[in-house]
Amino acid sequence: MKDRLGAILRPEQERYLESLLPPRDEIVREMEAEAAEEDVPISAPEVGRLLAMQARATAGLANRIVEVGCAIGYGALLMARAAPDARVLTIDQDEAMLQRARGWLERAEVADRVDLLHGPARQVLADLQGPFDLAYVDAAKEEYRHYLDLLLPQMRLGGVLIFDNLLWKGWIAEPPAGQEEDAQTRALRAFNPYLMIHPQLHSVILPLGDGVGLATKTKTTILEMGGPY
Repeated sequence: MKDRLGAILRPEQERYLESLLPPRDEIVREMEAEAAEEDVPISAPEVGRLLAMQARATAGLANRIVEVGCAIGYGALLMARAAPDARVLTIDQDEAMLQRARGWLERAEVADRVDLLHGPARQVLADLQGPFDLAYVDAAKEEYRHYLDLLLPQMRLGGVLIFDNLLWKGWIAEPPAGQEEDAQTRALRAFNPYLMIHPQLHSVILPLGDGVGLATKTKTTILEMGGPY
């Protein structure tokens, strides 16, 4: 979720782009309202549309999607709806959040295709079995590099990874004056070039929402192929 209007793009540009977004249905609108009222970090609506588009693109593939950071299930719901043949695995260490997500997913009639995995994301990711077609990360910013390193071997060649909040309130390019930089900002500033020059990825960072990283896996490693030989 973006921090405020004008943090990434000029306000007039953001207002225009937001005016183009089609209306969401009742369930999605209610989820957005609940998240705003309770300050629950969910995807911005435009990022939600990107998730749905990428999930829909998995049609005809193995159709396995993994999400790191479930919150109340906003992203999982949008991806499950967009890919009706897909299995979505979503991870969160907050069991209460997962239970809230279950309620929304049941109401949207997609709960039977979404696995809610409870535990620290790094631990859960280490135990997962790929391959996955799509991965979405919106969790602890200090751990993004670890998530990427754990996810990459589990992604199929050509699989897509999406990382939210990479421009982080506008602070990555322009740190707030007179404020000490926090650990999340430092971690994201280090992660962005890692994502962009990673030898297994073709990546781009988009000024969408709070900044979105979009990457495609283009190469496997010897380790993934069973090496070293």
